[in-house]
Amino acid sequence: MDPISLYDYEARARHILPHNNWVFIEAGAMDEITTARNRTAFEALTLRPRFMRDTTERKTSTTVLGTDISFPVMIAPTDSHLNAHPEAERATARGAGMSNTLMMCSTSSNCSMEEIAEAATGPLWFQLSHRGYDLTENLVKRAEAAGFGAIVLTVDAPFPSPKERDLRNRYERPGEYGNFRETLNPAAATDGAGEPPAWDMPQCPPLTWRELDWLRSLTDLPLVLKGVRVAEDARMAVEHGVNGILVSTHGGRRFDDTMSSIEMVPEIAAATKERVEVYVDSGVRRGSDVLKALALGATAVAVGRPLYWGLAVNGAEGVHHMLELLREEFNRAMAYCGQSSVDNLEDPLLNIPRNWGPFRTENNLAANLPFAL
Repeated sequence: MDPISLYDYEARARHILPHNNWVFIEAGAMDEITTARNRTAFEALTLRPRFMRDTTERKTSTTVLGTDISFPVMIAPTDSHLNAHPEAERATARGAGMSNTLMMCSTSSNCSMEEIAEAATGPLWFQLSHRGYDLTENLVKRAEAAGFGAIVLTVDAPFPSPKERDLRNRYERPGEYGNFRETLNPAAATDGAGEPPAWDMPQCPPLTWRELDWLRSLTDLPLVLKGVRVAEDARMAVEHGVNGILVSTHGGRRFDDTMSSIEMVPEIAAATKERVEVYVDSGVRRGSDVLKALALGATAVAVGRPLYWGLAVNGAEGVHHMLELLREEFNRAMAYCGQSSVDNLEDPLLNIPRNWGPFRTENNLAANLPFAL
């Protein structure tokens, strides 16, 4: 019997994969508090069903920075897909294309960006980790030449932070850094996304608003900032002309003791006031989670760990089927909440506990929202 939920894929992947590969995918930073919170924060939100409406036809397709996708779920930028399947990111790209949605490709991928682009049948964005001016410029120019539609700059990995479970297991990354085959210094490829297996990795190059302005001068591609989690930085991003913000905790894999990604979406959405598109990853496991994220102000969500599960179980077809399960659940949630189009979702769609997320008695960003219950 085929898996009927993402949790089925998770269970099968755990059984299939070697122990260290599985732990690399599953583990979070330090005590894994944020990793767990990414899921429990979604579960604390409840939907408000609406009936006696004609929802026979439901529009689930949308656009992200002008690019059409069949439903508001994308593939998040994650590295080392060789942990799950021999074809690595090439298989992921094909699976995303089968579902007519977008894949964000990691700087630290096993396959090169050119190899991924050759395999892809759907749109691609390139996740960029700043590795110094020369290497970063090289990556940006190559992404532009390979046909990537946007640059997704990771801003929340200022220092290497390997997961403790990987250290205990003496985890060794499989394969190579595809984007750095010609680099004389392989360590330059290892950064906040590459998750080095030792604590003594070199300090990452500084990444400030000045580097953002420099990056803007390199390309006309849209720019998304990945990892912005507070209103102050979101407003700065808008002032510096970014096109999108991906609210992300890296699945809780980089830094612990923070709020979940979904908890910060209302604050980011309120601060940007629709001047940029807002996306969110970390913790999405059900189609109902997608509707919850959209109701809070996101344009789309992205999935990370589930892509590994799909890859491990059935390669590109597994990624495709995993996405289709989310599509079916999202479609069902839309129907049960009386919604006919992602372009015109009604308020209030959610019940939000008063102690949820950053909600406070003073200066409460959500205090005046009708669904803050």
